[in-house]
Amino acid sequence: MPAQFNDFSSYARQMAATASRMHQLALENAENVFGVQLRTLERTSTATAGFLGELVQTGAQTPLPSRLPKGLQVARDNLEHLASAGHEVIGLSLKAGQALGELVRQPPATAATPGGGNEAG
Repeated sequence: MPAQFNDFSSYARQMAATASRMHQLALENAENVFGVQLRTLERTSTATAGFLGELVQTGAQTPLPSRLPKGLQVARDNLEHLASAGHEVIGLSLKAGQALGELVRQPPATAATPGGGNEAG
């Protein structure tokens, strides 16, 4: 009976260690994804604010239709940055998923008892 308890204790420790590692991987992935999204938000908001600042500075001196191509270019660049960030987030999530999958596929270590811990009695 004590050998079975030691096996159970060993498996419980391994499961706790695996769960802890999985939690760490998930948090690292969330942190990386948040960083990518924050950088993208900063980049797009800076570009948009710059364009709006130019628009306000020129005011009535420059007709609005002449500023339209620049506004469309800023919008296009922002969409490209968002799409690129989306691709990067998907890549990060796939990497994290693969790491989690590898962690789950690892077989539990067997106890060093005769018969692999399957003793009867």
